[in-house]
Order: sequence, then structure tokens, then C-alpha cells
Amino acid sequence: MLILTRKIDEEIKIGSDITIKILSISDNQVKIGIDAPGSIQIFRGEVYEKVKQNTVEASKASSSNALDLSKYKIQKVK
Repeated sequence: MLILTRKIDEEIKIGSDITIKILSISDNQVKIGIDAPGSIQIFRGEVYEKVKQNTVEASKASSSNALDLSKYKIQKVK
């Protein structure tokens, strides 16, 4: 993990197309702005983890409720 110290209005660049800017600092809160292409999804960590958990649960439920198609087997015509 890279740990950086930044002041208000200072930036961090990730590659050539992502910029993170420190907007304000107060008590125990830091506000940041993220400038990135629209094709890049940006989530808060807790939201990302919840989406990931829901996706795994939906996938498990889907596979356990799989439709049995064996009774619809097509017979070959001779």
C-alpha cells in the first residue's frame, strides 16, 4: 500500500486519466474529488462489498434453482 500525505488542493494522479484531489480536511473527515473517465466505476468500499456479497448470493441461489431440462430432451428422428 502506498501512503501519501497531501494538503488541501493537492492532487494524486493514477495513470494519465485519473486524478484524486483533496478538497477539504476537518476534524476526522477528508473530502476528496475524483476525476476519472465515465467507463471507470467508482464505489465507496462498503457499497462495493455489499454489491459483491449480493452478487455471490444471487449466483448461489440461481445455481441451486437451476431448471432441469432433461425431461425436455429432443429425440433424434431416424
